[in-house]
Amino acid sequence: MFFQRRYPVYPTAYECYPFGAEVRNDYEDMFLPHTYQQYIPPYDYYPQNHPYQGYAQEQVYTDPFDSRANWREWEDLGAPPRGMKGSPAVASWQANRLDTFVRSENDRMYHKWWDGSRWSEWEDLGAPRRGLKSSPAAVSWGRNRIDTFVRGNRDILFHKWWDGSRWSEWEDLGGPPRGFKGDPAVSSWSANRLDVFVQGYDNNLWHKWWDGRNWSQWENLGAPRGGLRDSPGAVSWGPNRIDCFVRGNNDRMWHKWWNGSRWSNWEDLGSPPRGFEGAPAASSWAANRIDTFVRGDNNNMWHKWWNGSRWSNWEDLGAPRGGVRSSPGVVSWGPNRVDAFARGRNDHMWHKWYA
Repeated sequence: MFFQRRYPVYPTAYECYPFGAEVRNDYEDMFLPHTYQQYIPPYDYYPQNHPYQGYAQEQVYTDPFDSRANWREWEDLGAPPRGMKGSPAVASWQANRLDTFVRSENDRMYHKWWDGSRWSEWEDLGAPRRGLKSSPAAVSWGRNRIDTFVRGNRDILFHKWWDGSRWSEWEDLGGPPRGFKGDPAVSSWSANRLDVFVQGYDNNLWHKWWDGRNWSQWENLGAPRGGLRDSPGAVSWGPNRIDCFVRGNNDRMWHKWWNGSRWSNWEDLGSPPRGFEGAPAASSWAANRIDTFVRGDNNNMWHKWWNGSRWSNWEDLGAPRGGVRSSPGVVSWGPNRVDAFARGRNDHMWHKWYA
C-alpha cells in the first residue's frame, strides 16, 4: 500500500531511512532495500554556516516522500563498434529523454539516446583533428538543445552542439594559460548559458562561460590545499547557481559553489570508507537538491546527496559484474529521477536509475 503523506508534522531534519515491506513487493524488498525521504526546511540554508543569498527558496516537490521510488538493477547498453574508453557523459533536454556520449577506442565521440520508448544505435559524431584526448562532457539548456565538450589535441577545449536540426562543426575554445588535463565538466543555469570547468596543469580549477553572446576568458578558481587530483564535476539547480565537485589531494571530495554573487570557500565532504578514484559526477532533480556519485576504491558506485538541509552519509550502490571501471556520468530529467552511467569491466556502458 502507498501512504500519500508519510512524514512528521514537526520540523525535524532527517532523510533516507529504510522503511518496511508495506510499500514494496517481495522482489523489490530483496533487491531494492531503501527509499528516499526529503525534509524541506522552513528557511534558506545551504550548506552548514553558509546561507544561500540568491533568491527565495521554492518547495522541492509536492509530496516529499515518494515511497514508490527505488534504485533499479544495472542495464548493459553495449558500446560503439570498436569499444569505448574513459567515462560516459549524459544530458537530458526533456522528461524521459536521455542523450549519452562516450569516447570510442578510435578516439571519436559516439552518441546513444533514449527517446522515451527505446534506445537508439550508436551514432558516430566524429572528432576534432587528431581525435579526442578525453572523455566528453554534455549538458542541455533547453528543448532539443545539447552542448558537448572534449579535450582535443594540444590540450585545447573543443565544443560541438546540437541545435535541434543538425550537429555543428567542432569549435576551438582554447585552454587555460598552462593548458589542462583530464575531462571537462559543464553545467547550465538558464537558457543559452554554459559554464565549463577543467583541471589545469597547475592543479587548480578553471572556469570558462558562455553568457548568450560571448565566451569569457578563463577564470582561475583555485583548489583545496594540495590541489586537484582529478577532473571536476558540476551541476546547477537554479538560476545563477553552480555547484562544483573535485577529488582533492587527500582523496576526499571537495565542494565549491557560486551563489549568484560570489564563489564559496572549499567544503570537505569526505569520501566512501575505502576512498574513491576519478572524477565526481553530480545531478539535481529540484531546487536545493544535489546527488553526487563517485567510483569507490572497491570499484562500486557510491552516492552522497544534499536534501536541502544537510549532507547524507555515503551510500554503496554496487556495480555491474566485474565492477565499475570509470567515473560515473549522471543526469536527472524530473523529480525523484536520477540516471547514472558507467563503463563496466566488459568496456560496455552500463545504466542504473532511481525512479
